[in-house]
Amino acid sequence: MAFRDIRKSQSFLSLTDVGFILGVGVVLIALLYMNIYLARTYKGGEWLYMRWTGARTFLFTDGEPYGSTIAERVQALAYGREAYLNEYPYALNDPFYIVLLYMPLALFSDFTVVHGIWMLLSQAAVVAIVVLSLRFAEWQPPFWMLLLLICFGLFNAFSILALRAASPTVFLALIYLGILVALQSGADELAGALLFLVAYQWEVGTLFFLLIVILVIANRRWHVFIGFLMTLAILVITSILLKSNWPINYIRAVLFDWARQTDYIMGITLSYIFPELQFFLGRWLLFLTSTILCLEALRAIESHFRHIAWVAFLALALNPLIGFAIFPTNHIVLLPAGILIVALVWERWTNIRALLSVLLLLLIFLFSHGLYYQSSTAPERLYSDLLKILPPMLAALGLYWMRWWAIRPPRIWADEIGTRK
Repeated sequence: MAFRDIRKSQSFLSLTDVGFILGVGVVLIALLYMNIYLARTYKGGEWLYMRWTGARTFLFTDGEPYGSTIAERVQALAYGREAYLNEYPYALNDPFYIVLLYMPLALFSDFTVVHGIWMLLSQAAVVAIVVLSLRFAEWQPPFWMLLLLICFGLFNAFSILALRAASPTVFLALIYLGILVALQSGADELAGALLFLVAYQWEVGTLFFLLIVILVIANRRWHVFIGFLMTLAILVITSILLKSNWPINYIRAVLFDWARQTDYIMGITLSYIFPELQFFLGRWLLFLTSTILCLEALRAIESHFRHIAWVAFLALALNPLIGFAIFPTNHIVLLPAGILIVALVWERWTNIRALLSVLLLLLIFLFSHGLYYQSSTAPERLYSDLLKILPPMLAALGLYWMRWWAIRPPRIWADEIGTRK
């Protein structure tokens, strides 16, 4: 048997394999067609349109990807007009090496097709986020619960907002989880490379980046920095060779963007909701959240991996409080925190775990859609402000609600009563 003729061991695909492959192909084509139809029916995709237009401008014209022309086009898509001074300008402010990642999509001239492809890939990313979040929660739910979690991940209001607006935050959230997986698996260079890819999106992952740096330094895993610097050198040098003046244009676009997004930060939003407050909340929130994260990160240095995942999800929940612009389309990064909370509820209350977990998912689902409906229909600004600030605050509170069971396994003896056979 050791010298078996390799030609006899080779076989063609069975009819079952061929049927499975064809079935998957038909499903993917149907989903792509459905997404393209949705992209044509419901206008949106402004975040993708901004980057797609910048990539096409570089590929097929002599225009400037960071120029005002692209911002005006995106504003027409997002608002139907030019943006007012207190509205987000949609000026391209990504590093040029990030813009290069959109080049394959820039080869398509029909944006609705591009948007449909993006939504299909984003839906696959959401499913991957759910599966990886279960890994970090150390939870193997029954099949019906897994399907329920996937449906929750795809159809909650914040996921729908991100898919409709074609936000890159879906893939950023997946990369954040990929960094944690790489660190857990010992692939430090890969973790560093992925960390560089998300380092530019301060509105979403500043505190997550700070957490990873603290953990890397404390555990002396210097290969993470090697992977980070190698990726930096390759991508930055490549982008400079292709477009030598992009750093200056990029810095100008970032400064312009920061000057126009003050109405989107947590401190200003809270001052609108509570005008009687006489002190500036932004500095206090920055100090408070940074202190909390540093303390939690130091406690997690020598702890088990679920504790580290809990702190990472807390970092993503606290990030909107530190003073960057807050967009509801970015709230999809709270999905891993929500799944971890549900997993801890399932683990904590064993006798009624199914009922409590389903009720919690239903409550979050109805809350997200109800708040979004009120923000889009009510004339008051209050609901749109709450849509920005409430989800991350509630996610952080939920994580602290279940903190004991996240960071202190095994459970205390009282929690084990009734669980043993």
